[in-house]
Amino acid sequence: MKRGLYFRLAATGMSKNKKFYFPYIFTCFCMVMMYYIIQFLRISDDFRTMRGGESMQMILGMGTPVIAVFSWILLYYTNSFLIRRRQKEFGLYHILGMGKRELVKILIWENLMTAVISIAGGLLGGILFSKLAELAAVKIVGNHLGYKMTIEPKAIYYTVSLFLAIFAVILLRMLIFIFRTKPVDMLKSETAGEKPPKANWILAIAGLIILAGAYWIAVSIEEPMEAMLWFMVAVLMVIVATYLLFIAGSVAFCRLMQKKKNYYYKTRHFVSISSMVYRMKRNGAGLASICILSTMVLVMVSSTVCLYASIEGNLARHYPQQFSVEMASGSSLEDKDREEKLKETVGQTINENKIKLKETKEYHILSAACVKTDEGIKFEHENIKSLDSLKMLYILTVADYNRLTGENLSLEKNELYVYLPDEAYEKDTFQVEGCGNWKNKGTPDNQFICGDDVANINSSVYLIVPDEAVMDQFEAAQRAVYGENASSEKLCYAFDTDLSEEGQVSLVSELQNNISTLQLQDEQFPMVNVNARAVSKSDDYALYGGLFFLGILLGSVFIFGMILIIYYKQITEGYEDQGRFSILMKVGMTRKEVRQSINSQVMTVFFLPLAMAGMHTAFSFPIIRKILKMFAMNDEKLLILVMICCYLAFAVFYAAVYLLTSREYYKIVSRDEKKIEIAN
Repeated sequence: MKRGLYFRLAATGMSKNKKFYFPYIFTCFCMVMMYYIIQFLRISDDFRTMRGGESMQMILGMGTPVIAVFSWILLYYTNSFLIRRRQKEFGLYHILGMGKRELVKILIWENLMTAVISIAGGLLGGILFSKLAELAAVKIVGNHLGYKMTIEPKAIYYTVSLFLAIFAVILLRMLIFIFRTKPVDMLKSETAGEKPPKANWILAIAGLIILAGAYWIAVSIEEPMEAMLWFMVAVLMVIVATYLLFIAGSVAFCRLMQKKKNYYYKTRHFVSISSMVYRMKRNGAGLASICILSTMVLVMVSSTVCLYASIEGNLARHYPQQFSVEMASGSSLEDKDREEKLKETVGQTINENKIKLKETKEYHILSAACVKTDEGIKFEHENIKSLDSLKMLYILTVADYNRLTGENLSLEKNELYVYLPDEAYEKDTFQVEGCGNWKNKGTPDNQFICGDDVANINSSVYLIVPDEAVMDQFEAAQRAVYGENASSEKLCYAFDTDLSEEGQVSLVSELQNNISTLQLQDEQFPMVNVNARAVSKSDDYALYGGLFFLGILLGSVFIFGMILIIYYKQITEGYEDQGRFSILMKVGMTRKEVRQSINSQVMTVFFLPLAMAGMHTAFSFPIIRKILKMFAMNDEKLLILVMICCYLAFAVFYAAVYLLTSREYYKIVSRDEKKIEIAN
């Protein structure tokens, strides 16, 4: 009988507080559903068997702990709103004769019902939408998969285990709160006086200093590898600084504005500033959370969208032609003989498959790491002071250059052409340590760019030399420094065909098999790399598409958390401001003046996180650009455009969320307004 009573009391309490409980349960439902979907995709055998599936599953595996931790933080945080709003109700239960043990039983039933509804509903939603998510992921990576519906028991087990643990922690927190709080304090929770907040200038200044340090890291780092190492440090500094500024800095700012009499002693500003002091003291952490979540969404979505949008352009630059066959080769007769055998094998394979060649290119190139100096370059593997000075050197003969570009350049024995894609070199001589000084004939108009250059983190140096003898001289110079790690001159044979992407993948396999046979016949035959744009395309779509899909999932989760925090803050602050604004109307303020004060205060508070998130995103641009460079994304204009578009779209969405949730705030605040108007 008593169990039934506690169950009914729990159900009644949840029903009467549906304005708070339904969003909370819906949040739990969505978190369960999202976690099941990402676990389903991470361990699905069907997903793994498709081309690029393993790479995408590895990336999704990186997102599971993020969603797990965020789910715990979000549900734990939003549950605190429920506890705060129901303190008076629990105090009344205690006054009416219920002990804390009875209150605990009610809370256990409430938590149990929430857990059952959320986990069962979330799993059902996850199972229903898992196939849709799988098809969307497959579409993003440019692949195909069947429409068979499957259920992953392991994903169900992982999901249930995680959220049972989360609900257990939440219940433990609720029980500790009940046992530690006095019934009288619960009853007075909404009417207890609050001490005027003091401006903590130390924490406010510390927040400014930490934020300035984070921004300095973001804009001062020049090297991509260093940017990757310092990125998380900068992120942690921004998070700490944001919380300090919203909690302590905002109060200090309001206190500063109160000292400006010409501004403060106006009806609209007087009410807004005095109310915001208390509001920021209580809710600064929540606003900081909204700001951090907004920044995460903007940075994550814009960077992954930019990577995904740059795939086709990077492929076109990395692989100017569909196929490239590369082999270490030199100017000796043995090398020339092996080159002929390789080209003969490639030609025979193409003829056997009746493939039509559209365009072919053949050239020799030497690529090696070097260090840029004021006078030229040097080969160095020790005491490199800065990675920014480390370049990739590409050398080709003037004959190959003319054949590739259609130019008609000529060089004497002591001359060369120099061009650096990222900077100008205008000196008359160019020094190559170990090879002497060379006369610089300038920069050619038609600049050939090697496809491998696209994947380089650092910039490059191109040298066009008179003949292969000079190329051999340069190769010997870098071999003397690098030893076994030295690069060799290589033959590059590239061509286009009329094959589909599937046909290109098949041709790569056949070429590799035939070349392996050639290598078995000659033990001294060097390694041969067969690359195709279609093969790299599937790999790039698996990698960048996986990051893009994960960015969408995590962005959706963070956006949902942001919406929930905004909603609960609007509701909570509506109840807190209800009595305050009714007093203002009783002492003479008109309804219009109260409305203006409300609009000024609420809009300032809720749009402040959006403005600060925009500032965080703007300062993150330099370090994000350096990190994306490691993924061969060098289109700075595209990144700027995507970031601006993402921020504008997010700002519109944020404003829409604010308008929708503010209706509840105005409904709560306006209740006493109507009563006062009737009384008057």
